[in-house]
Amino acid sequence: MTTSTGLRGLLALTLMGCSAYAEVNPRVDVPVIPATTVNLAEAGGVGDGVTLNTGAINVAIGLLAQKGGGELVIPPGLWLTGPIRLASHINLHLERGALLKFSRDFKDYPLTVINLKGEQEVDSLSPISGVDLEDVAITGEGIIDGGGDAWRPLKKDKVGAGEWKKLLESGGVLDAKGGTWWPSQAAMAGEKLAEQLRQRGSLKPADYEPAHAFLRPKMLRLIHCRRVLLQDFTIENPPNWTMNPVLCENVSILNVTVRNLPSAQNSDALDLESCRHAIIRGCTFDVGDDGICLKSGKDAAGRRIGVPTENVLVENCVVYHAHGGFTIGSEMSGGVRDVRVNNCLFLGTEVGLRFKSTRGRGGVVEDIDIHNVRMADILGDAINFNLYYGGKSSLEDASGDASEAVPPVTEETPQFRNIHIENVTCRGAQKAIVLQGLPEMPLHNIDLKNVSISAKAGVFVTDAEGIHFENVEVKQASATPVHELRVKDSTLTLIP
Repeated sequence: MTTSTGLRGLLALTLMGCSAYAEVNPRVDVPVIPATTVNLAEAGGVGDGVTLNTGAINVAIGLLAQKGGGELVIPPGLWLTGPIRLASHINLHLERGALLKFSRDFKDYPLTVINLKGEQEVDSLSPISGVDLEDVAITGEGIIDGGGDAWRPLKKDKVGAGEWKKLLESGGVLDAKGGTWWPSQAAMAGEKLAEQLRQRGSLKPADYEPAHAFLRPKMLRLIHCRRVLLQDFTIENPPNWTMNPVLCENVSILNVTVRNLPSAQNSDALDLESCRHAIIRGCTFDVGDDGICLKSGKDAAGRRIGVPTENVLVENCVVYHAHGGFTIGSEMSGGVRDVRVNNCLFLGTEVGLRFKSTRGRGGVVEDIDIHNVRMADILGDAINFNLYYGGKSSLEDASGDASEAVPPVTEETPQFRNIHIENVTCRGAQKAIVLQGLPEMPLHNIDLKNVSISAKAGVFVTDAEGIHFENVEVKQASATPVHELRVKDSTLTLIP
């Protein structure tokens, strides 16, 4: 082992970045890592792309942890490994030229019981995981590959004919309709079995073993950790969501690049879930599902956990292909509040600003400020609020009459309110603005100011109160630029 002055300069840079951020939010702290370092090549690792380094990496992390922490350096090389369990006061540092490539054999990722404040489920161990940690970091300019294409199903309509043909020739199986390819029969059959076991409340990993190939883990999952830093690396090809901090405090995600195929199922770049005090700055995402996504649990389980995602700053980020550039939901049952988004660029996403939920979720999304967002070539809606996610709204119903099916307001009713969107430009979208609340719980107090959107269709608002437009224009819209249904106390005037 050797010693250094810190995270090889990275910690100092992060602290300087945090000082600038302190003017906006002084409560985000970065980890402090001891100066001790271990080089994986000197600790028994072999970077030849063939040797499995699971043991060498985890032993090195354990030895560092016993000495109070430090930095495990992954030098240039091809480092094949199974799951890595992080520890407190550890920085996993990938030097430029290092590829950390995870095994494609699902048996290397044992089934385990995941515990989220008493809400438990069985899942495969994540390629990179940490639970109940303090002062933990992953830094450096190396690349992390999750081997996720060995796990994921693939839908036929997501790829071209040539790629689909090549996939079929590689093996695997098709579902009954022939529209979805699965890596194996066990993976396809595992979906039904896992759901049955969950409904029965089974928490025995052995029961789930026949469904193991179906249980795709989140790639980088940190649960109940404090002072987390993810900085500078590239991460790609996840089995499931790419980065998923859950129930964490003081999270810094800086200059991280996520590269996933557009066809990659459930390959969200970032799902920040029930976390407090977070900064996401300077990141670049290009993925097959949502880009920057804030969540807080799903339905009754999320409400029982009851921890909102709050006090979050997102700035200077770029999102290319994604289902949503910046997204809240649909799993937001614990609530999302006190969020600021500033100076972001969304290029070719399916939706730009995306807010989604549905009946049964519950939860409150409030006090969201979005400023200085530029968008181009959006495939769907530039701005979309959809409280019928996965269902059919009255706008999509030819009758437009939702009176027969209006349920009472309960803890299962989601609420979106007090949201301010300012200085937004979009050039190219199908619809400019879609705001869909619920008849029993309209959207409340949403302001749009200095917004300019070029789109084929204009503004669609249903079940909303207190919606106010100021200096909002929609260019190249259809003959009827604004469509309203059950809208109260609102000003939806567009610039002529």
